Amino acid sequence: MSRSAHPAGPRHADVLTEGHYSAPPADLNALDPKVWSHTVSRGEDGAVRVGGLEVSALAEEFGTPAYFLDESDFRERARAWRTAFGHDADVFYAGKAFLSRAVVRWLHEEGLNLDVCSGGELATALSAGMPADRIAFHGNNKSTDEIRTAVEAGVGRIVLDSFQEIVRVAHIAQSLGRRQRVQIRVTVGVEAHTHEFIATAHEDQKFGIALADGQAAEAVRRALALDALELVGIHSHIGSQIFDMAGFEVAARRVVALLAAVRDEHGVELPEIDLGGGLGIAYTSDDDPREPHEIAKALSEIVTRECEAAKLRTPRISVEPGRAIVGPTAFTLYEVGTIKPLDGLRTYVSVDGGMSDNIRTALYDAEYSVALVSRTSEAEPMLVRVVGKHCESGDIVVKDAFLPADLAPGDLIAVPATGAYCRSMASNYNHALRPPVVAVRDGAARVIVRRETEEDLLRLDVG
Repeated sequence: MSRSAHPAGPRHADVLTEGHYSAPPADLNALDPKVWSHTVSRGEDGAVRVGGLEVSALAEEFGTPAYFLDESDFRERARAWRTAFGHDADVFYAGKAFLSRAVVRWLHEEGLNLDVCSGGELATALSAGMPADRIAFHGNNKSTDEIRTAVEAGVGRIVLDSFQEIVRVAHIAQSLGRRQRVQIRVTVGVEAHTHEFIATAHEDQKFGIALADGQAAEAVRRALALDALELVGIHSHIGSQIFDMAGFEVAARRVVALLAAVRDEHGVELPEIDLGGGLGIAYTSDDDPREPHEIAKALSEIVTRECEAAKLRTPRISVEPGRAIVGPTAFTLYEVGTIKPLDGLRTYVSVDGGMSDNIRTALYDAEYSVALVSRTSEAEPMLVRVVGKHCESGDIVVKDAFLPADLAPGDLIAVPATGAYCRSMASNYNHALRPPVVAVRDGAARVIVRRETEEDLLRLDVG
């Protein structure tokens, strides 16, 4: 099929009269630096490069779909968070966003700590050489085996999420002759302005111990009464993909009030406060995330002000950026397979991946950008919906975006800002093979998580 052989979907004039979509960009060939990693660029020859390598050559070598992770960008962002918070605070990378042994080594080298929330994440961290005392272990239902492994390894802190877990961790630590450092995760009743499934500090959800009815204060009493536990602080996390700092201010005020109540009742000033993560990134040009130094300044001022008002020593602050570090560092590269224009609506562009490599659109109604990266085009923009190859009508990668009207099968398109939660939440739905993660830096590319094979699938099938 020639590049102009198929009928095109609606042009931008039609789309704007509907009033549902923003105007197409002035230049479809431009790559907004807000949503792409720092080394991604389009040269005068039209070729898009990352880390000095052309994406077409990367597709030929590694295939599609594939995640390409800009290692230099990752390290720069990790360093920016470490620098912004300085030596008087701790930065824990949230491993659930994306974790591999290569990433663990980068974090170690850049001076960040790591939080994990499963035995598998803990095993990955330890196998890659992250010192155990720089690991925090999260989770709302840690198994006894996971807790035992964490205590034996000497993790720096276990974040307690329930009354049962207080007893469970204390019993295991005592049986091992250890005194385990712990924090208590509290739900502070803050309604974060984010999707329902990623808002985590209102009372009606599974995480943490509620402040509102005195349960958090009771959890503190029980933890302080157990010799096998060393209670070092309070943990709070209000949600994910958050741009507004107002929620953090309310959360900090309520956590500091709890610290003051602990001092008044027990004569103990807990030395740590962890405000979690959840800071948003730019998935589209409309998003406007804050820089790490702005976040550090705002959080420090909030906590300091509240502690001064409560006549408390300012505790050591911890934060847990995950998405904010790895999210913008990667893009997913796809090959276009079929193109279906729907007259007066939009054009459906099917790619060789889908919800098996990015479930976020289906799960969270997430929004993404997309660009044609194998060539440039002067064709007018058409409204498209990028969809996958799975047997689900909800198999959508990008709900609504603009691509050139001469898009054709065989073209390569890329979806930026897919470093967080895409490979971590990838699946084998329809027995799809999960894509590789390829790290690119200074003109070299290497696989850090290999592509699955049919042999991998069949190896687990013992029938």
